[in-house]
Amino acid sequence: MNQLAQLKQYTTVVADTGDFQSIQAFAPRDATTNPSLILKAVQKPAYQPLLADTLREHQGKSTADIIDHLLVAFGMKILAIIPGRVSTETDARLSFDTEGTIAKGRHLIKLYETAGISRERVLIKIASTWEGIRAAEVLEKEGIRCNMTLLFALPQAIACAEAGAQLISPFVGRIYDWYKKTSGEDYSGANDPGVQSVKRIYDYYKKFGYATEVMGASFRNTSQILELAGCDLLTISPELLQKLADTEASVEHKLSAEKSASADIQRWHMDEKTFRMAMNDDAMATEKLAEGIRLFCIDAVKLDQLVQQG
Repeated sequence: MNQLAQLKQYTTVVADTGDFQSIQAFAPRDATTNPSLILKAVQKPAYQPLLADTLREHQGKSTADIIDHLLVAFGMKILAIIPGRVSTETDARLSFDTEGTIAKGRHLIKLYETAGISRERVLIKIASTWEGIRAAEVLEKEGIRCNMTLLFALPQAIACAEAGAQLISPFVGRIYDWYKKTSGEDYSGANDPGVQSVKRIYDYYKKFGYATEVMGASFRNTSQILELAGCDLLTISPELLQKLADTEASVEHKLSAEKSASADIQRWHMDEKTFRMAMNDDAMATEKLAEGIRLFCIDAVKLDQLVQQG
């Protein structure tokens, strides 16, 4: 078996793309999107009709409303291909707006349900800021499942679990990028700081019995993916999915709830003061969270402009 087939024995594989053809090719259970992926997709000739149809069907509506319909249109196309769930992201410009995020999450779910898609098949992606986590807490109580993104540190993960979030997406590659740039050292295998961060979060959740799913994200190479074999889910770009599919080497089962039970981890309650101080003390997490929000906001503005140009 190739590495992708072996990985699927231990972990739920998720496609990190808005490209329908890629999703069909690799047969993942779930798929994730974000503003950057949607922006990239709608600029391809194959997907311009979807944008044109959305613009025509919702002519006269606000830019924000048209984009919401576009995100849901992509989500519905993806759900027609996969058996599981699609993640649809809220506007990154709402990252520090609890009420705005709640309203956006409710609106997106309403659009899906109006189109005949049950809310169980949709995850609303929200930035793992304190404000975003509080929004997720409200939405989860309403049966709206949340995928907490832009997550770089254990304090964020703990706060998300305590809020009852369905799933978190800790970023492996961006953590790796920061440490490589800061130290000048390259990392591989189990020594990769991004891999270590996700393993620490996974161990914490399993040891203390949290139901929140852990989905490793933002990979730079297949080594990072393989070190996390056994994680609940891994969301992987089409390029790396192809590399795994093309490689015949064996895959070792690395993470398991049984191994996590013996992990030497102290339990930690995450109130707002503790959260903010812990994030402040973590330069990597603070910088990458801020950078991630900025970059998603830039692409959200570009998507706005694309829609306004018609």
